[in-house]
Amino acid sequence: MQYNFINNITSKEVKGSAIFGIFTDKSIKALNNSLKAPEAKKIKDAINKSPFEGKLGQKLSIYESLGSKIDKAILVGLGDKKDYNEKKFIQAVNAFCRICKEELLENIHFDTNSFTAKKIEMNWAIRNISIKLNGIDYVYNETKFKTKNKKNYKIKKINFLSFSATNSKKIKKYFLQGKAIANGIKCAKNLGDLPSNICTPTYLAKTAADLAKTNKKLSVKVHSEKEMKTMGMNCLLSVGNGSKEESKLITIKYSGSAKNEKPIVLVGKGITFDTGGISIKPSNGMDEMKYDMCGAASVIGTMNAISELNLKTNVIGVIAAAENMPSGTATNPGDVVTTMSKQTVEILNTDAEGRLVLCDALTYISRFKPKHVVDIATLTGAVLVALGKVASGVLSNDEKLTKKLLNSSRISHDYIWELPLWEEFQSELDSNFADIANIGKRYAGTITAACFLSRFTEDYSWAHLDIAGTAWNEGSEKGATGRPVSLLTHFILENAKSL
Repeated sequence: MQYNFINNITSKEVKGSAIFGIFTDKSIKALNNSLKAPEAKKIKDAINKSPFEGKLGQKLSIYESLGSKIDKAILVGLGDKKDYNEKKFIQAVNAFCRICKEELLENIHFDTNSFTAKKIEMNWAIRNISIKLNGIDYVYNETKFKTKNKKNYKIKKINFLSFSATNSKKIKKYFLQGKAIANGIKCAKNLGDLPSNICTPTYLAKTAADLAKTNKKLSVKVHSEKEMKTMGMNCLLSVGNGSKEESKLITIKYSGSAKNEKPIVLVGKGITFDTGGISIKPSNGMDEMKYDMCGAASVIGTMNAISELNLKTNVIGVIAAAENMPSGTATNPGDVVTTMSKQTVEILNTDAEGRLVLCDALTYISRFKPKHVVDIATLTGAVLVALGKVASGVLSNDEKLTKKLLNSSRISHDYIWELPLWEEFQSELDSNFADIANIGKRYAGTITAACFLSRFTEDYSWAHLDIAGTAWNEGSEKGATGRPVSLLTHFILENAKSL
């Protein structure tokens, strides 16, 4: 997609469709910077002759010629001006993207000024517009050979209006940030949507290795089962005992700053298919368990984004990858295994496997002396009961880190919500036969799962993101969401030295 930041439509000779935002007051004052008076009058007259009210997401197409540069004008309703905020802006941009796809628009003049109003900070707006526009072409086609869309919809050119030459140079940075985030989201979506017979632990390792080839600051190390056995990662290995697929521990290093700068470490749960093991799941809906590696997908997607941005910071992504299958070699309920940390775990339920692969990975990453650690996992169904599919859960041993993540959530609109990690919940994991049980009792499942992980994170600043409710959509809209790539990239952007 080609893009320009220009003052008005006459600044470029490219013809196209013009997109304007209109509030319920139907004022066109915001359009005066982009249009000449006669063109603005035609829009005003069209509004007055139509049932268009400017409600949020409402559309009005004007096919009357508005000059040599505009073959069609489309008005997008923004709602009540006094209620307009960042959330409404995101909704308006989503409506704009929907209209683009409906109308198959290829060359677009986007009137930035009319969409942002006074309440919306321009840099933030451009970054988020870029995320949406650069992600508009994602369609899963990897395993659709006869029915795939031969021509995925793409925007060829877009002119962002209302920018001086000076401002345009400064603001391009934020557009490129959005583009990088969009590419990271698409990467995560594609990995999540792949079937488990393709996206195996070995496939994730290859994907990481291929990513490393794109940037000299990236390097990848893949630990085999034999190496993990030597390191004492028996808990991680126990999950893959029943599978013919070899488990992997994948480390992706991005070295963008001095060696002595402590890295941010992202740890992703990479269960490429989860049957539940011997504690087998019901068959209904089990196909969605290919999405149990979306934590790993979000780590790869985020590493993709930050490498594209070429940030001056150090980030390490670690993926604990395995396939959880029932067989004669599978781990049994009641088995006791020794973790890399030398704590023993009584595995009461083999379907609580995510915490088993993560605990060894969280012990492993202490060698990097991290500044912050964030693990990302489709860990518990309980988080859906608590937060639905709107927000991911966050639990942490560091209040300052939690605040940083919540701020990144606010900026990215990739929502998270804090749940308590209180000492009172720890006793739920008591075991008669090991140092710790892998599940608690019936209630507070998201919290007790995080309590389990906290036993392995005492040496550093750590937060856990439970994305079981947000990593994919169900039903007719089934597909990976790419969350929380946007949140994680914004978090790293906020903590990086500079671009």
